[in-house]
Amino acid sequence: MSIKKKTPLRTCIACREISGKRGLVRVVRTPQGRVELDPTGRAAGRGAYLCPQVSCLSATLSGNQIEHILKVKISPEDRADLNTALGELLKEQAIV
Repeated sequence: MSIKKKTPLRTCIACREISGKRGLVRVVRTPQGRVELDPTGRAAGRGAYLCPQVSCLSATLSGNQIEHILKVKISPEDRADLNTALGELLKEQAIV
C-alpha cells in the first residue's frame, strides 16, 4: 500500500481561489514589521498567499487589502520594494 501525502492548500487573498501552496506566491510580514516577498515559503512571520497572475498582484498592491491581512501598515519603501519584486517575478514567469 502506498501512502498519499496531502498537498497543502492555500487561498489567494485577491481572488479567493484555493490552490496548492507551491503554485502561489507568499508575502510575509517579518518579525521586524517589514513586508517582503518570500520565495522559499518558509520565512518566519505572518504570511499571505497570492496567485501569480497580474490581476491578483495588482489588485492586492493597489488597495490596502494586504495591510489588513498581514495586520501591518506598509511603508512606502516596502510597498515599492514589493512592487519591484513582484514585477520581476512576473517577468521570470513570462520568459518561462
